[in-house]
Amino acid sequence: MPPTTTMLPRDEYIEQAYFFQILGERLPQDIPIQDILLQVRDETLATTKLPIALDYMLAELCSTGVVSPAMEQLAHYFTPFQTHLIREAERDDGKFDLRAAVKILQSEAEYRADEPSRAGLFLYQLESICHNNLPYDSGLFAMSEDTFYDDHWQQWILIVRRQIGLIEIADLIFSRSQHYINLRHRPQTQSPNPEQTVLFGEKEGRIALANFGKDPLFLFASLQRHLGYPKVPRPKPIDETKNVIAILQQKLDQLSIRTKLLEDESRGGIDLTQYYKKP
Repeated sequence: MPPTTTMLPRDEYIEQAYFFQILGERLPQDIPIQDILLQVRDETLATTKLPIALDYMLAELCSTGVVSPAMEQLAHYFTPFQTHLIREAERDDGKFDLRAAVKILQSEAEYRADEPSRAGLFLYQLESICHNNLPYDSGLFAMSEDTFYDDHWQQWILIVRRQIGLIEIADLIFSRSQHYINLRHRPQTQSPNPEQTVLFGEKEGRIALANFGKDPLFLFASLQRHLGYPKVPRPKPIDETKNVIAILQQKLDQLSIRTKLLEDESRGGIDLTQYYKKP
């Protein structure tokens, strides 16, 4: 297995965010992905490693038609979660759109370029999986492979991977929060488990407790409103108005031709000479 990525310099995440931004903007324009990769390679800073990564991705794209295998081989540069999202978007039988994937990755790279926290990144990545109905098993495993998380986080993410679906997400977060520890310290309550490391703060625990029994997306939204955690972007629907107008115009032209043929026939016959091509 290729070595996993460590935290990259800030300028790398800035350029990654720009790459995913341009990819998301130009995909709806029906520009081939290989052309977009070539364009972005020329636009990005040569002092970063992104142009080299784009060359490798371009070679893989020309060879296999997809880029996720190249990202997997570049595990020292792209995180397993980044690769996972692109792989899901490239699946022939999947419903996850590539535009949504690059929008998520753009915002994630921008968050990493700022002052990311492990709790913030975890909640962002988990919401990305929940909102887009992506498989929890492979998604959480990819998250656990990210070395931005320390050993305590990686082990807990694997626990979440096993228990999600059986235990609420809100309960999983609450049980690792400072609020849970504080409640257990009250008189006539059991002492907290000393083996469990606190991963979330007091406020996160309170919000998680208040969201027991609710849709997990409500939990994520509450954490974003009150604590400023990053929000997973929703791609804007593609404007199909231009395509509809073009189709309607084509049908009107066809109808006009048919009407003219019927008029000619009612006058005594169709003049076919008008359709002859000049030699």
